Amino acid sequence: MSPQLASDILQDAPVALLVDMTTGQTLVSRNDRHRFLPASVTKVMTLYLAFELIERGKLDPGKPISMRDKTHAEWEGKGSTMFIRQGQEVQLDSILAGIANISANDASMALAESAGGSVQGWTAMMNDEARKLGMQDSHFATPNGWPDDGKTFTTARDLEILAHALITRHPRKYAEYFGRDGFAFNGVAQANHDPITRRVRGADGIKTGYTNEAGHTFLGSAERDGTRLVMVLAGVEDYDDRSTTSRQLIEWGFDGFERVVLFPKGAKIGTASVQDAGVDDVELVAQQTVKIAIPKGARRDINLSIRYSGPLRAPLSSKTAAARLVVDIDGMTSATFPLAPAKDVAKAGFFERIANGFASWFA
Repeated sequence: MSPQLASDILQDAPVALLVDMTTGQTLVSRNDRHRFLPASVTKVMTLYLAFELIERGKLDPGKPISMRDKTHAEWEGKGSTMFIRQGQEVQLDSILAGIANISANDASMALAESAGGSVQGWTAMMNDEARKLGMQDSHFATPNGWPDDGKTFTTARDLEILAHALITRHPRKYAEYFGRDGFAFNGVAQANHDPITRRVRGADGIKTGYTNEAGHTFLGSAERDGTRLVMVLAGVEDYDDRSTTSRQLIEWGFDGFERVVLFPKGAKIGTASVQDAGVDDVELVAQQTVKIAIPKGARRDINLSIRYSGPLRAPLSSKTAAARLVVDIDGMTSATFPLAPAKDVAKAGFFERIANGFASWFA
């Protein structure tokens, strides 16, 4: 497929981003740092925060959650809802599933007030997590994305960062809660409106959003044959256009590129200078398989470079990245892969350092 086809696919999407999460390469980008209203895609940050708190032991999966009467009165039947009854205690498992699959506004508010003490307390934690992840162009003033006069905003690039963290830090929870056909609660069965899950091979989420102000938004992901793609669409005016564009773009991301293995995991890539050690150089190896995406039907020059803040200083661990391999392909963003020392490098003793110093002077 040609680059022009990608442009044709995106004619109805003011904001778009497609990233090969496996290689880190950006395959398509349009206004990826333009701020927009995320609508219900905001709930992905609420879910990510909940997963983090569970892992830290600060949120108990076995503790039932109930809504305050005032909150229930405000959110009963408001937008997407899982129809929590007044005074009803709901297991966290159902709360998370309801948010992830039917975009439950009431569940989001119940979780925020229960775990954060208040909506303000919860959104403060959301923003703290966003900063930790490097989401520099996002702010959250609501746990569910309900219109708030523009106080809640994000960018496609920030949502890609969030999706990457969600999937890599919490793979089991991601697989458990996202990508279901729908969700039933209190006798009401509702369908998941994700436009790619069950329609695109390997698709497993993530979240749609819509308000009159925001238009139609989608943060999605699919994994196929060892390659995972993450996509963002925002500001699409029509529901059907979002669905069609989502499916065409993710398929183009898989079908329009060849995935080429340049080096296997553990391959020796090069060397780096090292100080305070018994050696002058250390051999660097790939910490993961170096696999890149190359557009089909076009010859592209590939350039490789090793980058590090050097010289490196001992001690060095063979389990810790000390440098990075940068792969540059004409017309595409760079792909970066971690490199580690082939073996541990101990810090040289006092007399050994003196000897090395003399040797460097005479050299």
